[in-house]
Amino acid sequence: MNMLKSVAAAGALAILAACGAPDSIVVQSPAITETVPIAFTSVEVRDVSLPTYASADEIAQQAPDGTLITSKVLWADAPERAVGLELSRHLARLSGKRVASEPWPFEESPSATLDVRFSDLIAGTDGVFRATGQYFVGVFQGRERSGAFDLAVAYDPKGGPAAIARARGQIIVDLAKYLAVNGLR
Repeated sequence: MNMLKSVAAAGALAILAACGAPDSIVVQSPAITETVPIAFTSVEVRDVSLPTYASADEIAQQAPDGTLITSKVLWADAPERAVGLELSRHLARLSGKRVASEPWPFEESPSATLDVRFSDLIAGTDGVFRATGQYFVGVFQGRERSGAFDLAVAYDPKGGPAAIARARGQIIVDLAKYLAVNGLR
């Protein structure tokens, strides 16, 4: 039975290779060299909420008329997971505090939770990558807060999926800075 499974798996891989599996791209985030103090010793970043098109595997652009143009290039990681991990990592580096994505990996509860819900996370064919949405900070002791964000990063639309990936990396860094200053202080 194991031999049959191995042969079937090898056959499936051969078919995928012959068909030309789509390329995938990893988001490379820019280096973080600054620090931004936050009011909490630890923060749990809840699973982020992305619009359906932004959580799809295919990299997309939005045309001026609102239509989405998808490429055959895929994100290398599930977008919701990747954005949540990127946001957690950037907030940890910016603040020097203990920040982790859901599920919280430590025994001691976090002093705050951060819930980020995107309305838009899309590269426009006009060369602007946009991120809009709301954030919610839950605090076990203190004042809970919420707010909205509306960020944009310029990119070269002729640069294809690699340029879009760089822009997404930059906009998540910008969002982490925005949240540190406006939501976590």
